[in-house]
Amino acid sequence: QVQLVESGGGLVQAGGSLRLSCAVSGGTFNDLNVAWFRQAPGKEREFVAGSNWSDSRPSVADSVKGRFTVSRVNAKNTLYLQMNSLKSEDTAVYYCAAGWNSFTFWGQGTQVTVSS
Repeated sequence: QVQLVESGGGLVQAGGSLRLSCAVSGGTFNDLNVAWFRQAPGKEREFVAGSNWSDSRPSVADSVKGRFTVSRVNAKNTLYLQMNSLKSEDTAVYYCAAGWNSFTFWGQGTQVTVSS
């Protein structure tokens, strides 16, 4: 069973930065597609950024492009999300997800709150 544990969330002022980490265990990290999603109050969960197992090529949602960077370190079984120039609309619970053909496994989420 693949397990994911997020960390790094918190309260930050608008314009600030945070780095989220997702530690993955119980599976072969190199073989997994991994991604970050987020869910703001009253809104549906949305894709933020991800990395394919095959080429580690990152994909980033338009809403965060140029501000957020996703990276994976296979040797550490860890996925990162570097978030810069944070805005109040980035406030959400951020979830790490992993899987092969779909995102089967999810973390418990970490809260990111951006104050204006």
